[in-house]
Amino acid sequence: MEGGGKEIGYIPLAERVRPEDWEDFVGQAHILPVLKELPPTSLIFWGPPGCGKTTAARILAKKWGMEPYYFSAVVNSIKEVKRVMEGDELLGAKLLFVDEIHRYNKAQQAAFLPYLEDGKVILVGTTTENPSFEVIPPLLSRLKVIKFDQLSPAELRKILKRGIRELKVDIREKAVEKIIELSGGDGRRVLNTLEIAAKIATGKITKVNVTQAAGEKTFFYDKAGDYHYDMISAYHKSLRNSDPDAAIYWLARMINAGEDMGPILRRLIMASVEDVSFTDPRAFEIAVNAFRAYEFLGPPEGELIIAYATIYVALSPKSNSTYKAWSEAKKEAKETSNKSVPLHLRNPVTKLMKEEGYGEGYMYAHDFEEGTTPMECLPEDVKKRFFFPIERGEEREISRRLRWFLKIKEKMKGKP
Repeated sequence: MEGGGKEIGYIPLAERVRPEDWEDFVGQAHILPVLKELPPTSLIFWGPPGCGKTTAARILAKKWGMEPYYFSAVVNSIKEVKRVMEGDELLGAKLLFVDEIHRYNKAQQAAFLPYLEDGKVILVGTTTENPSFEVIPPLLSRLKVIKFDQLSPAELRKILKRGIRELKVDIREKAVEKIIELSGGDGRRVLNTLEIAAKIATGKITKVNVTQAAGEKTFFYDKAGDYHYDMISAYHKSLRNSDPDAAIYWLARMINAGEDMGPILRRLIMASVEDVSFTDPRAFEIAVNAFRAYEFLGPPEGELIIAYATIYVALSPKSNSTYKAWSEAKKEAKETSNKSVPLHLRNPVTKLMKEEGYGEGYMYAHDFEEGTTPMECLPEDVKKRFFFPIERGEEREISRRLRWFLKIKEKMKGKP
C-alpha cells in the first residue's frame, strides 16, 4: 500500500531493476548477515541517498510476509500515518515504512511511541541524518539502528550493468566511467542518468550523452547535517595534523558543495589558536586577515585567500598549550567558585573598604626593578599552574619568558 497512492503508467528504471531478494542486493556486505537473519523488528536505516535503504526495507517486508504501508515524511503528514496506525486491526502488527523520518519534528515523532509500545506497529524508518541528533531518544530507544555505507565504484558498476541489460543499450566504457564519476555514490542517480542518456543517444551512449543527461555534478551535502559536521571536522583535523593537502581538499569539497564560509573561517581561526598557540603567532594574524580579506573580495577570488591561510596554519608548528590552559582554568574556576578574591587584589574604592583591608599588601609591578613581584594573585588554596608552553617554534621564547618570571618571583620571595 502507498501512503500517497500508487503511481501508474511509467515505471522508472530504478524501480524496474530493484532486487527482490538478498542474493541480488548490491553493497552493504558489512550488515547483510544481520539483515538476512532479522525477525520482524522496528528499525532505522541510516545512510546516504541511493545506498539501498528502501530496497532493503522492501526485501525485509517480503521475507517477513508483511504488506507494508509506505510513507514519506516529505509528502505525508503525521495525521495520515496516524490514521493507518489507528485503523482496523489486522492479524498481528502493521508494518510501516517511513522514508526520511527525520523530517518529522519531535512532537510528530512522538506519535509513533504508543503504537510501538503496544506492539501494534513495526516501524522501518530511513534517514540520511545522524539519528542520534535527528530522532528523539524515546523513539530511538525502541528502534535498532543499522548504518548503511555509500556505494563503492565497483558496486555502482554492478547496478549500472543491470540497467544496461534492462534497457538493452550499447554504451562506451568512458560513458560508464562518467556515470559513476557523476553519481556521488548514489545508485539511484546512476540508473536515472543512464535512462536519460539512453533517450538522448542516437547510437552508442557516449560520454557527451552522459554529461548532457546528468547536468552538473551534484554534491550530497546538507549544511545543517552530518556532511557539514563531518567535513568541517575533517578540515580542522587536517589542519591540526599539519596536512595542507588534505586541508585544502576538504576546503574545496565544502566550497564546491556551497558551504557557508562562516563556519570554515571560524574553524580556521580557532585552529590557529587551539592547535598552533604561540608556536607561530602569525598563524592567528593570517587567519583573521583571511576573514577580513574574504569579506572584501568575496568569491571566487576570496577563496584563494582562504586556501593560502589554510596552508599556512596547516604548516605552522603545533601546540595546544593555550587550549589546555584554558580548559584547566575553567575546570578549576568551577570547582573553586566559592573562593574569595584575596583582599590585597581588591580595589579600596571607599574609606570603609580600606579599613576592611582592601588593597592592603598590594605590590605594584612597575615599582620593582624586575617589573614583577612575588605577590600571589590566585585565591588561597588554589596553588597550581595552568599554562605549560612547549619547546617548539616561537613558543620556545614564551617558555623562556615564563621560566624567567617564575625564577625571579622565587628569588624575590627570599628577599628580606
